[in-house]
Amino acid sequence: MQSKSKKKNKYRNIKTQVDGITFDSKKEAEYYCKLKLLKQAGEIKDFGLQPRYELQPTFRKNGTTYRAITYVADFIITNLDGTTEVVDIKGVETQVFKIKQKLFEYMYPDLSLKVIK
Repeated sequence: MQSKSKKKNKYRNIKTQVDGITFDSKKEAEYYCKLKLLKQAGEIKDFGLQPRYELQPTFRKNGTTYRAITYVADFIITNLDGTTEVVDIKGVETQVFKIKQKLFEYMYPDLSLKVIK
């Protein structure tokens, strides 16, 4: 695991690189390593990085185009029983995140969003 700390982030997280993948924080990189071990041990079926979810589609109104609102989580985990968990690693829960979390819960009632602080 390599940590990069050239520029200070306003949330004080340190970008960290593991397996050639740059994570936004050390905690996120550590969770990735944990997921790799869980998959190797056969405790989870699979996992993915940075799944993207559309919370509101692009639309036009009065000649103006409004971009889609999307939410990018940190991980998606497929459990052995076939259920799916969406995981987000947060040091600080911003107001924007709280709004996107509510929209996500509304738009994707069949998915479980787990926030790890």
